[in-house]
Amino acid sequence: MARDVICGMSVKEDTDITSTFSGKTYYFCSVDCKEEFDKNPIKYTR
Repeated sequence: MARDVICGMSVKEDTDITSTFSGKTYYFCSVDCKEEFDKNPIKYTR
């Protein structure tokens, strides 16, 4: 399991809702969380 960096939910790593930033894959519970991350990934990866 992975943790959605936006809302903190546990997410299965076989989800299709992902983004890659600085060579690392991030997993999301919803498209809304993914879109929020994609707007400013640095905010969520510090």
